[in-house]
Amino acid sequence: MFNQFSQQLKQWHPKRDEQKWVLGTLYKIDGPSYRSPGAMMLFNDAGEQFGLLSGGCLEADIQKKASQVMRSQRSMAVCYDASDEADMSFLLGIGCGSAIHILLQPLTTENNYLQLPVILDALANRQTCMFVQKVTEQGEVAEAEVWLKDSVNYRDMTGQLGRKNAQLTQVSSHSWLVTAIKPPFHLLIVGGGIDARPLASLATALGWEITLCDPRPANARREHFMRVTTILRCPPLALVKEPLFDHFDAAIVITHNLQLDADALVALQTSAVKYLGLLGPIVRKDKVLGLAGLDKDNLSVPIAGPAGLSLGGELPEDIALSIIAECQAVVNRTDAKSISNLL
Repeated sequence: MFNQFSQQLKQWHPKRDEQKWVLGTLYKIDGPSYRSPGAMMLFNDAGEQFGLLSGGCLEADIQKKASQVMRSQRSMAVCYDASDEADMSFLLGIGCGSAIHILLQPLTTENNYLQLPVILDALANRQTCMFVQKVTEQGEVAEAEVWLKDSVNYRDMTGQLGRKNAQLTQVSSHSWLVTAIKPPFHLLIVGGGIDARPLASLATALGWEITLCDPRPANARREHFMRVTTILRCPPLALVKEPLFDHFDAAIVITHNLQLDADALVALQTSAVKYLGLLGPIVRKDKVLGLAGLDKDNLSVPIAGPAGLSLGGELPEDIALSIIAECQAVVNRTDAKSISNLL
């Protein structure tokens, strides 16, 4: 699965001139929807699809529409209305009762691939940017531009978006979709033992970038962490000297060594991580904090310890799921309650 837009771009870029490609973008919804505005998907004339614009119900039909765009090399706007008994989405039995508006745009050398290489370069440098797409009428030429972080347009739009990922805006009587494109979520795992493997596996499935740190030669062996982005062999205290240090979004400390855990917590107190998890019971956490010389009531970065949500289970896979779930909830600023209890 390549649902993260950064993953999709990495799949597309080497083959951008070998096949015909179409970018599908969810630009508007009326009612509940599986995906939010700004969701994107890539199609090619070999029948490959990267990403999702629905729960998997509409993609086959969207592929047919994308094939028409490949032949015409002109944009197309499509609406699937699940409240209309004559509409395709109703006939497919989706049942969500919403209308989903999708923009299909060809990617060609003539339109500079809608500036997607610029986005790919920005993501490679871990920079956020704004992707601006003209919502074109049937048969119109595709248009798009990219606003980089140091531009006036980017700064102005950041305030308008707030916590939203995308927003429709009107410019000169035309509708434009502005979408914030962010680098993949970057997780640091300090400790490369057996129970770190399911953590890395789950984070990889979410499309996160992962850095693993463990100075012990017997741990964090590449053959056990094939999809981890980076493996660091430095002592945890030396993490602050690593170029990646300022790019970590979250960290999980899981070395099973009191001193290594303490050193990691000391280093990460100077980081910008939004979530810092420590494995082990409260009594162990107190020992680690004592070794680190940290006051639990006066921390620069709060420590979730014991890390994880109360999901039950005791196997490494169970614990990994609870920690990753808590991490995502904290970063997304949600309370991790059952969705059914919120309705």
